[in-house]
Amino acid sequence: MSRLNKTDLLSLEEYASQRPNYRERVMAHKKSRQVALGPNATLYFEDRLTMQYQIQEVLRIEKIFEAAAIDEELQAYNPLIPDGTNWKVTFMIEYEDQAERRVALSKLIGIERQVWVQIGDFAKVSPIANEDLVRETEEKTSAVHFLRFELSAKMIEAAHNGAEIKIGVNHPAYTYETGALSQNIAESLAGDLSLHH
Repeated sequence: MSRLNKTDLLSLEEYASQRPNYRERVMAHKKSRQVALGPNATLYFEDRLTMQYQIQEVLRIEKIFEAAAIDEELQAYNPLIPDGTNWKVTFMIEYEDQAERRVALSKLIGIERQVWVQIGDFAKVSPIANEDLVRETEEKTSAVHFLRFELSAKMIEAAHNGAEIKIGVNHPAYTYETGALSQNIAESLAGDLSLHH
């Protein structure tokens, strides 16, 4: 998937006029790219469109229009676009109640490294978590993590051929497995992977 550059972005004015339709399209797209992992965790599989939307929203909210500042946003979000051999995921731990969330995050240290994906009968793949970012302390983990799952050529081929995809997490304080992902999600995720690498 190619990186985004300035020419891919709408001006603040253009975005303001197109935002309702654009947002609707992105929300529909995102539905086929999110996977609940039990009651309190969700994986959001990122791609070029989700990152483009993220950048447009940041520019809109912060009213950013200087080229250098736009470049900074591109540098921040482009690494979250998959490279054809991987899935890039925002992993969120979600508790409505703040006190409950605080307690949970103190028990879930290291959870981001315990998430796995599995394609067909291949071995489970663990993620490379939070590259260039420290998202945990000794007391607690963060509620948001960034994961990269690197996949072999054989796994990628299997995903393209409709092999089932499962996702799970094995943490002493939180264990859950999805079972096979629905076809529309599996197809959307297979679309991130390139057969020719």
